[in-house]
Amino acid sequence: MNQTWRSKVLTLFPEMFPGPLGVSLAGQALKDGLWSCETLNIRDHATDKHRTVDDAPFGGGPGMVMRPDVLDAALDAALEDAAGLPLLITSARGVALTQARVRDLAEGPGLIVLCGRYEGVDQRVIEARGLEEVSLGDVVLSGGEPAALALLDACVRLLPGVMGKEGSGIEESFESGLLEYPHYTRPQVWQGRAVPDVLVSGHHENIRRWRTDEAEAATRSRRPDLWERYVAKNG
Repeated sequence: MNQTWRSKVLTLFPEMFPGPLGVSLAGQALKDGLWSCETLNIRDHATDKHRTVDDAPFGGGPGMVMRPDVLDAALDAALEDAAGLPLLITSARGVALTQARVRDLAEGPGLIVLCGRYEGVDQRVIEARGLEEVSLGDVVLSGGEPAALALLDACVRLLPGVMGKEGSGIEESFESGLLEYPHYTRPQVWQGRAVPDVLVSGHHENIRRWRTDEAEAATRSRRPDLWERYVAKNG
């Protein structure tokens, strides 16, 4: 039997989890024990009567910053029975999350993710704990929770037994370094638009070649950064 893939989420809003991950394939996998989702309320580790988790930034400026002492105590609690799990923090200033990194995480025992709020997190706790800062892209969210949900979803769907077909996660965007090719299904002609002839030809090699060409064309036009890396790797 596969060991349960563990996730621990440190957040000010534990009610947001598992959220959408409690339905569909991820939800069924959660019920089946293929993965677990434990939340820890950061505010439980504040030490004053107001349960304060943030303070004004040194140097001035707008907004508030999450306190390192409170976050450090929350991380201690998370690690009590989960030593060795990777420690991540969702952050707009983090390294862009990649499918390769997601696969590495999914192949491990699980992860602990800290959801930032307000203007950000005191840099000292990031450095002291060696938190891996990850970003979904060049967008700013109201907090780290939506990004954490996306991170967990990306990992969970790769766990053995979650997706219906073992090969369904192989020919997807980013797995080969390319964006995915376009898809078609019935009806064969819809609003005057026909499915490309090659896809109904029954010629598997021509279909494979068409899909590769389409994936390369989409990547070249939409994601030149990916295309440059793909060309450098594959020639």
